[in-house]
Amino acid sequence: MIKPFLEAWKARHPSASGHEGRYDLREIVNAIVYQNRTGCQWSCLPHDLPPKSATYYYFALWRDDGTTRAIHDLLRCQARERAGRTEDPSAVVLDTQSVRAANHVPAATTGKDAGKRVPGRKRGLAVDVLGLIIAVVVTAASATDNTIGGRLLDEVVAYTPTVTKAWVDTGFKDDVAIHGALLGIDVEQVKRADTSRGFIPQPRRWVVEQTNGTLMLHRRLTREYESNPASSVSRVWWASTANLLRRLTGTSTPSWRGT
Repeated sequence: MIKPFLEAWKARHPSASGHEGRYDLREIVNAIVYQNRTGCQWSCLPHDLPPKSATYYYFALWRDDGTTRAIHDLLRCQARERAGRTEDPSAVVLDTQSVRAANHVPAATTGKDAGKRVPGRKRGLAVDVLGLIIAVVVTAASATDNTIGGRLLDEVVAYTPTVTKAWVDTGFKDDVAIHGALLGIDVEQVKRADTSRGFIPQPRRWVVEQTNGTLMLHRRLTREYESNPASSVSRVWWASTANLLRRLTGTSTPSWRGT
């Protein structure tokens, strides 16, 4: 499904030496998705996949030139059209998730979420009403939801200017609503209707919780392993891309929890 896009990308990036590369781009994508799903180290990629040197080269290159996001957004538009919706949404749901960081992650890019008492990083997601990701932000866990909410709205406006409505939880305060108003987005808080303890799906907000749960099936995302926060963002795009491909092709992959 993404072959034509990658072939066009390859045609726009010819090698200066005329060498077209030793590995097929499909296998490069397979290696990236495999590592994302299983959580293995770069050096532990199976021998029938391209080695770390080639795989990481394309992972970093596509991360930096926007190819990773472009692939995801093309598939997301197809998934929305198949569901009978327009390519770009008119409404999004925002949420954050704190994730513990591995020991080697630089302290300068991490912090501690005071509320959840989680040391590491915080991921912010903006998803549409189908749960498809529109924007991703990764910061230190010490960053407030207001800060992340503002950055998410900026990303949403930059890539999907059709959005006019956003639903958030009570962790996003008035600053996010004011920032949204300046961008032409109506930000509405969705509050819990009862005082029951534990997780209870809330109207509108449940889709982003479901998306976070689905992403956790990709073991590379269960903990923060990336030294560069941009790589963490790229990991989320690849996990969502794999989910979109299964949605569009009607295939499934056994969960690592059952192995």
